[in-house]
Amino acid sequence: MKTVFEHIEYVQGKPHHIRKHIAFGSAAGIAALIGFVWLAHSVGTGAFAIKGSTFAQSAEQESLVVSGGENGNQNLAGVAASLQDESTPAHIEIVDVTPSTQKVKQVEQTTLPF
Repeated sequence: MKTVFEHIEYVQGKPHHIRKHIAFGSAAGIAALIGFVWLAHSVGTGAFAIKGSTFAQSAEQESLVVSGGENGNQNLAGVAASLQDESTPAHIEIVDVTPSTQKVKQVEQTTLPF
């Protein structure tokens, strides 16, 4: 049986296109092995399992996690609508928060010559 070093020397003696095929084949085989191990582990631990047996059961989760951006209050309209009681119809209220006294600066477009 050949050692790894003897096999590398044997492959180095082959033409370039054969060495290229061996390199890509080895890389594809190793990637497939890693993917198979990941898939087997994910399926074995239940990472792909559906929590409820129907859509209605999986949608009836009581806990709600809200995470905002830097301001902490972004995208709260949808959360507020989802927290309302089922007897009231869903609605969205738009509130203008820009101060009316603030002047809008006119910006000129800049043309870059090529």
